[in-house]
Amino acid sequence: MALIIGAIACSHTPTIGFAFDKKKQEDPVWKPIFESFAPVRGWLQEKKPDVLFVIYNDHVSAFFFDHYSAFALGVGDRHPVADEGGGVRDLPALAGHPQLAQHIGRSLVADEFDMSFFQDKALDHGVYSPMSMLCPHEPAWPVPVIPLQVGVLQSPVPSARRCYRLGQALRRAIESYPEDLKVAIVATGGLSHQVHGERAGFNNTAWDAQFLQLIENDPVRITEMTQAELATLGGFEGAEVIMWLVMRGALSSNIRKTHESYYLPSMTGIATAIYENLASEPIAGEVERHRRHMDEQVAGVEQLAGTYPFTLETSVRAYRLNKFLHDMVLPAHRERFLADAEALFVEAGLSQAERDMVRNRDWRALIQYGVIFFMLEKLGAVVGVSNLHIYAAMRGQTLEEFQKTRNAPGALYSVAGKDAAPQAWDAKAPAAR
Repeated sequence: MALIIGAIACSHTPTIGFAFDKKKQEDPVWKPIFESFAPVRGWLQEKKPDVLFVIYNDHVSAFFFDHYSAFALGVGDRHPVADEGGGVRDLPALAGHPQLAQHIGRSLVADEFDMSFFQDKALDHGVYSPMSMLCPHEPAWPVPVIPLQVGVLQSPVPSARRCYRLGQALRRAIESYPEDLKVAIVATGGLSHQVHGERAGFNNTAWDAQFLQLIENDPVRITEMTQAELATLGGFEGAEVIMWLVMRGALSSNIRKTHESYYLPSMTGIATAIYENLASEPIAGEVERHRRHMDEQVAGVEQLAGTYPFTLETSVRAYRLNKFLHDMVLPAHRERFLADAEALFVEAGLSQAERDMVRNRDWRALIQYGVIFFMLEKLGAVVGVSNLHIYAAMRGQTLEEFQKTRNAPGALYSVAGKDAAPQAWDAKAPAAR
């Protein structure tokens, strides 16, 4: 069973990353930042967690307002560094922990949190600024990371209470994971600051001190605060401290603070803290009961012959091939595929098995491998195969055999648009494999 050993709380300002990259360890202005992170770095080296669960917010680097989620969980196996406008920092990509992330995702949805999930998105200073202080990283980071992006930039944002309850659900998720792992929660953001408007530069050191006391000893009181109240006391962007409540909710009510620091060099109150978890062992059937709860909605689906649910595990495993087929929505990708598919296979890094399935239009094998159907119909539109041909092939039937099961046997269609290849619908569907 996985165990939450404790939590780290820290600010995630670009200031931190700047000081690190410019080697400001002995500069009097920047030295207090390095000193504040030193005990945290030492704690991680001593405790050696197997996974860090990092709560952060993106700063419109990888996420944009064409699709903006309240809670987005990173479930992939790699998290590169974002370019925030001035080039990518000289840091290696962080490894993910897809298995634990998928388990957490299933658990949170079972607990009725409407999560979104991401892969192949870069992480910005919300993660990499503190991480560069927390761990050595040459040639690679010593521990994988599961990132949780909280949408705090576009109102309405999740309430403080909702964040705390998400933390409580996160505890259930981690403690029900069957593998023995040591997990540390890392909460980033804050403290008081405002970076926009005529109020830019606002700070409130008294509130920062009070917040640090409350998050340790009386977090429920913070959950009762509105975003406007948090912004009044800590600046509008300082209201992102609700992310600390996810961390605090994941811990026991009993914790031991072993370190705390605070420094205000310029725009943001920079804090670090360590909270060791003093949680009791799960009681009676608590873990097994939660695992059953996680699986309740899909219990029995495995009995549906010829049915392949598209799960988080499937999504991660077949991500590369699904992305390749999804790119058929791009005219240039379609044109290159029709002109020289082999070169495009190589560029996309597809395995030989993946290439064979696409070459052979092996619709059934593609589904069984983990390609979602809506990628098949995109490929079909590009190569001139109707949806009905694909349905028939997945069932191991000819088109004529399949059409006899339909109310309108003459109906053929696809999602092809006006610039698609000729729709050769008089051809037989490829034999199923």
